[in-house]
Amino acid sequence: MKTKGLWRRWLVAAVALTLSSLAIAQASSEDSEETRWFVVDSLNVGLDAPPEAVERVTPRQSMRSFQALTEKEDFAAAAHVLNLADVPPAEQQQKGAQLAQELAEVLKRGELLQVSDLSGRQDAAIEDASGKNTQAGKPRRNLKLASLKANGETYDIRLGRYRVGDEEPVWLVMPESVSSIPALYERYGPSWVEAYIPKRFKASFGVLKIWEWIAIPVFLMTVGLVGYSIHGLAGIAMRWLPSGAPTIFVSRIKVPLALIAMSLITQVLLNYVVSFSAVATTSFRVLLIAILAWGAGTVAIRLVDTLMLKMIRRLTGQIDDTKPKDERKFLTTLYALRRIIILISVTAVTIYVLSQIQLFETLGLSLLASASVLTVLVGIAGQAVLGNIISSFQLSLAKSIRIGDLVQFEGEWCYVEGIFYTFIRLRAWNERRLIVPVTYFISRPFENLSVKSTKEYRFLEIPLHLSADVECLRDKFLEFAKEEDNVIEHHKLSCYVTGQVEMVQTITCYLMTSDPHAGWVAEMNVREKMMAFIRDNHPEWWPRSAMVISRHDIEGDLPKFSEKG
Repeated sequence: MKTKGLWRRWLVAAVALTLSSLAIAQASSEDSEETRWFVVDSLNVGLDAPPEAVERVTPRQSMRSFQALTEKEDFAAAAHVLNLADVPPAEQQQKGAQLAQELAEVLKRGELLQVSDLSGRQDAAIEDASGKNTQAGKPRRNLKLASLKANGETYDIRLGRYRVGDEEPVWLVMPESVSSIPALYERYGPSWVEAYIPKRFKASFGVLKIWEWIAIPVFLMTVGLVGYSIHGLAGIAMRWLPSGAPTIFVSRIKVPLALIAMSLITQVLLNYVVSFSAVATTSFRVLLIAILAWGAGTVAIRLVDTLMLKMIRRLTGQIDDTKPKDERKFLTTLYALRRIIILISVTAVTIYVLSQIQLFETLGLSLLASASVLTVLVGIAGQAVLGNIISSFQLSLAKSIRIGDLVQFEGEWCYVEGIFYTFIRLRAWNERRLIVPVTYFISRPFENLSVKSTKEYRFLEIPLHLSADVECLRDKFLEFAKEEDNVIEHHKLSCYVTGQVEMVQTITCYLMTSDPHAGWVAEMNVREKMMAFIRDNHPEWWPRSAMVISRHDIEGDLPKFSEKG
C-alpha cells in the first residue's frame, strides 16, 4: 500500500512539472513575439495582393521599394508599404494610392531620408561589434524615419513590423504615421507655383529637379534685391537722423539689417510661395537660422558698442580713474554684456546648426563611446581658452577691476582700457599697451588704486644737515602744498623728522592728493619748490661730510670756527 501511494505521488509531480514547463515556454514565446513584431489579424484587406516589386522584409527594403515605386508614379503598389488599418477597406484602394503619393512628397521636401542608413536586418537589431551599445543585438519592432512639425505639432513617421498568423513579418508605415500624412502634406506639399510648372521640368536631375535648378538662382537674386533695398533704405534713414550715436548705430547695422530682412523674406517664400526638395530646403533653413541669429546678435552688439562709444565720449578722452565711478562701472558692465551676447549667439547658432544636420544623432553613440578621449583632448586644447573666458566673466561680474581703474601690476602703473574674452588691455603711464592673459592677471597680486577712492596719501623725503631749521621747513612745506590744486584735505598736511644718521637728518612731508597721477605731479612740484628754497636761502643746510686728518687739525680749527660763528 505504501508503495502504491508513493508511485501515485511521483506520477502527479511529473505531470505537474511537465504542464508548468509548457506554460513557461508558451509565455516565453509570447513575450518574444511581443518584442519582435506586432501581431495583427489582417493587413490592408482592401488592397490587391502586393506585387513582386514590393519588398518589405527589412526596413531598408520597405523604404527602398516605396521610393522606387513612387518615382515610377506607381502609387497603388507603393500603398502596400503603408499600414492602412485606420482606413475603411472599401476606401483603401483609392485612398492608399493618394496617401502614398502625399507621403512621397512629404519625405522629399520635409526631411532628407537616407535609406542606406536604415537597418538591413529583418529584426532591425543594432549591430555593434564593440559591444558598447546597450541596445545592440536586441530586436526592434518599430523605427523612426523622420520627425516633422506642422501647425505647431510634431509628427513622427515610423516603420513597424507586423505579422499575420504564420506569414512572414513585414515592415510598414505605422497607422499613426499614416493618419498624420494629410496634415504634413498640407505643410510640406507642393506650393501653388508648382501647378504652373510643365511636367517635363519636374523630372529629377541629380539631387534636385530640373525646375529647381532654374528657380533657385532666381529665388536668390530676388532675395538679394530685397536685402540691397533694405541696405539702401537704412542709408537714406541716416540722413534724417540726428548726428551722433543714432547715425553711428544705423551705419553699423545696415548689413545685419539687410541679412535679417533677407532671412525673413526667404522664410516666408519657403512657407507660402515655393517649396523645394528636402536637400535645398534643409540647407536653406539651416543657413537662414544661422544668418538670422548672426544678424540679431550683431545688431545687439552694435547697440552695446554704440552705448559704449557714447559713454566714452561723455567721459571725454581717455578713460582713467578720475572719471565718475558709476560711469566706469557701467562701462565695465557693457563690456561684459557684449561678451555674453557674443557667447549666446555663437552657442545658439552652433547647437541649432548641429541639430539640423543631425550630427548629434549620427555621431552621438561614437562620441559617447570615445567620451574619455574627447574629454582629455578638450581639456588639453581648450584649457587656456576656457580658463581665460571664465576668468574674464568673473572679473566683469565681481568688479575687482573696472574700465578706467588705475592698477599697479608687476611694478607698472596702468589704466584698464578693456576686459576681453581672453586678455586684458592695460595702458601704461608712458602710453604703452600691455596685453595680459586674464588667467595670468588674476593669478598675480595687483594693487587697485581706484577700487574705493582715487585719493592717495603721498610723501617726499629730503635729507638735510642737522643744523637745518625744521620749523622753517614745515612752514614752507605747508605754504607750497596749499598752492597745489591737486592737494586736498589740508588738515592732513604734516612735516616731521623721520630719521637721523650721524650729521644728516631726514625731513619727511606728507600730503593727500586727489588721484595717484595728480599726486605724483604734486609731489614733484612741492619737492622742486622745497629744494629751490633751500638752495637760494639756506645752502648750508645741505648734507656735507668732513675729513679728519689728525686731532691737531681739529683742535686748531675749533677756535677759528667758533670765532667765525
